[in-house]
Amino acid sequence: MDLGLRGRTALVTASSKGLGKGSALAFAEEGANVVICARGVEALRDAEREIAALGVDVLAIEADVTEPSAPRSLVDRTLEAFGGIDIVVANAGGPPPGGSFDPADEDFESAFNANFLTSVRLVKEAVPHMRAKGWGRCCLITSTSVKEPIPGLALSNVSRTGLWAWAKLASKELFDDGITLNLACPGLHATERSRALGIVDGGEPVGDPADFGRVVAFLCSEPARFVSGVALQVDGGRIKGLL
Repeated sequence: MDLGLRGRTALVTASSKGLGKGSALAFAEEGANVVICARGVEALRDAEREIAALGVDVLAIEADVTEPSAPRSLVDRTLEAFGGIDIVVANAGGPPPGGSFDPADEDFESAFNANFLTSVRLVKEAVPHMRAKGWGRCCLITSTSVKEPIPGLALSNVSRTGLWAWAKLASKELFDDGITLNLACPGLHATERSRALGIVDGGEPVGDPADFGRVVAFLCSEPARFVSGVALQVDGGRIKGLL
């Protein structure tokens, strides 16, 4: 299937490793220009070389997406490099684990900034440029916790569910302008975060970040033009709920 992404420009945040990198590589496989960013320079340069090897143009930017000014700077640099922006994929590292009564107020504020505001800011910065051309794709990488809270991840559960509520409303406001907005909700995948949390080797099926990235690419594709306001689980069937 031709996803209609050749020549498009995709900005993927937190994309030097894991699910973000898997997504960036998937866009490159489809012939899109790719902008990646991360805080760690060494991993960022490694990802840049891997993406460039696929024969596409890639721009790697050292950035901390949790800084309020970062989304505007990333969009501006994308416009400078490629003359437009067609796709944004918002990704950020998850907050620390803990129970419902463990976090202090400042912990909730930090999680809300990292896993809610970073995505909202990025979409808000990119949307005017998408509206100008009548085409755009926004995908927010979240978690299956938007469907079923995960024990021991209170901060993630709260901040990501709030993002889903915002995205559901925003998607309706964008669709008539040719812009879709969806969530990609990973279950357990073989990433550094999963290993750090000690949950990769627990006997559950584990996904491949490269396959997850291809799901993201499809959600941002031309054939998916009528898919919007969806939180798509990519979890090997872990969530049992019907909604």
